[in-house]
Amino acid sequence: MANDPNAVISDADYRSIFDKANDGIFIHDINTFKVTDANQRGCEMFCYPQDEILRLNAEELFPGPPPYTRKNILSFFEKASRGDQQLFEWASKDKAGRPFWIEVNLRRSLIGPKYRLLAVVRDITERKYIEERLKDVELRFRKALFYSPFPVMIYSEDGKVLLLNKAWTESTGYSREDIPTVSAWAGKTCGERMRPVKVDINRLYKLDERVKEGEYIVTAKDGGKRIWDMSSAPFGTLPNGKRMVLSMATDITERKEAEKKILELNTELVRSNALLKQLTVKDSHTGLYNHRYLEEAIEREFSRAKRQDSPLSVIMMDIDYFKSINDAYGHQFGDLVLRQFAAQLTKAVRRYDIVIRFGGEEFIVISPGTGAAGAMTLAKRILSVVNAYDFGNKKHRIKMKLSIAVISYPDDRVTKAMDLVDMADKALGKAKEEGGNMVFSPEDMGAERPRATEGALKGAADVKAMKEKLDKLTKRVKQSLFESIFAFAKTIELKDHYTGEHAEKMAGYAAEIARMMHLAPEQIEHIRQASILHDLGKIGISDKILHKKSKLTKKEFEEIRAHPQIAVDILRPIHFMSDIIPLILHHHERWDGKGYPTGLKGQEIPIGARIIAIADVYQALTSVRPYHEAYPKKDAIKILKKGAGTQFDPNIVNIFLRILKRESHRKNPKT
Repeated sequence: MANDPNAVISDADYRSIFDKANDGIFIHDINTFKVTDANQRGCEMFCYPQDEILRLNAEELFPGPPPYTRKNILSFFEKASRGDQQLFEWASKDKAGRPFWIEVNLRRSLIGPKYRLLAVVRDITERKYIEERLKDVELRFRKALFYSPFPVMIYSEDGKVLLLNKAWTESTGYSREDIPTVSAWAGKTCGERMRPVKVDINRLYKLDERVKEGEYIVTAKDGGKRIWDMSSAPFGTLPNGKRMVLSMATDITERKEAEKKILELNTELVRSNALLKQLTVKDSHTGLYNHRYLEEAIEREFSRAKRQDSPLSVIMMDIDYFKSINDAYGHQFGDLVLRQFAAQLTKAVRRYDIVIRFGGEEFIVISPGTGAAGAMTLAKRILSVVNAYDFGNKKHRIKMKLSIAVISYPDDRVTKAMDLVDMADKALGKAKEEGGNMVFSPEDMGAERPRATEGALKGAADVKAMKEKLDKLTKRVKQSLFESIFAFAKTIELKDHYTGEHAEKMAGYAAEIARMMHLAPEQIEHIRQASILHDLGKIGISDKILHKKSKLTKKEFEEIRAHPQIAVDILRPIHFMSDIIPLILHHHERWDGKGYPTGLKGQEIPIGARIIAIADVYQALTSVRPYHEAYPKKDAIKILKKGAGTQFDPNIVNIFLRILKRESHRKNPKT
């Protein structure tokens, strides 16, 4: 009877559903499809008062925008009136015309003395929002989220579960419908599955970082038990203002069982335990010591340094923009680069230095017997080696940049072994804030020590410290976001290999022109960033057009012309990039006003866009393109001269020609 779509609903049951249901419920006449009854939730959902909603028919209540037409909704109602239960999603509108998504369960039911159509309507706007958002994220995130071996749950701050990934459902046997809220998963409706998840949402968003929650015993739907290590992190905000949290679990069942067995081993296994320990302190990917070995090694070396009154230094380093390598070339290529980096690092240090992979793209060198000056020399040598080396394989060769921090005992007055690591981490953060690819020490940080006098001075120091902290946080956010966008821009190289190399070379030319024009350092940096991202909009251009060797059609050329606007649409929501947006938008304008997209003329064109236009064209002419071979340098210069005063700012052309002449003289001093 429970599965019968024509089931009889008694008056008592009918009223009970209306009074208690969290979904909207509408009763329709089986012939005219007119609304004959609606509960309070349904009226609220569509923003109609009770008396108005009872005057509507099906197509008026569900007026969905195209392609959801009147014909579609009538088809659903006609099938339901014949006894075929209908379950469908619908893009609807409320009384004010505001769109929202609903899920409709429509069936014929005997209510009272005659058959009627019962429509149970659920607002699924949030779910659709999540679904659409997940469709738009890049491949790297979809792989990490959906195909990650780690179970992932996304839920809103009110505890509503929004998404469970494949690993979660496979590990537990439970779907999102089985677990409507986090509290349900904690044991209120699903049995004793795991201890309640308690995450301080305000603290989580304030820190903007991952919070480790602890270990949980998880009971799957089939009764099997696993041990999970859970962590949570902020995950953005829903359209209704509710914040979201992403919780990720690591299945540590086998590890916990192994730990238990190790505790039960007798003395006959001591030798095997020693061998096992040796294996667990090595990073299998790079062959270096891993994070687990760090504390043991640094405590040992620090004790020795104090006992022998000898210096000890720690060099911490982080590969700049490493995720752009993974995003542009894939994680397999990124793993290859990490192995090559580990090999170069091992060659650059002394034989008795200890090299550790701290985690991800972070590495640490423990250098016994080395003071601050020697450690700085070693760090600079490492930076030079890395900058000079070509990483990659036959298909892709890349250069890498490196941020390095140096901390030394006793120079930096550390009192505990791990203080060396903590101070190095802070100095490394400062190096990243300053743009990376540099060596930083406590002296470079320039931190003032607080005075223990006069409350007024202390208050001023507190205010200064707070401002410095806010500036630091702002720089970190900007750097992180720019790294993400730079990584996104790198993906264009997969569509148009020319674009990736072209952007890097022309950025150098554009910055040099800006320096020759004595522009402010901030302007020069904006021009450099805009040069890197100037072709970001090509992500929206089809591969067929980008790779076409013959002449473009008018329609295809119009599509190409849209790429500056596409780039601007991508970057516009990012406030701190507002200064580079005009440079990207107008880098195809012409001095005579015949360019695009807006036809600006002469000095109306931003100076940065005029600079980028010249560097862009020169680099394009001297590079191999799908539709032409590379022009000789002298021919490219003739084209620039010919375009001066029509296509290009003549003053900037003259400056650029001086740069090319100087560059040519450096390569061939006899000319």
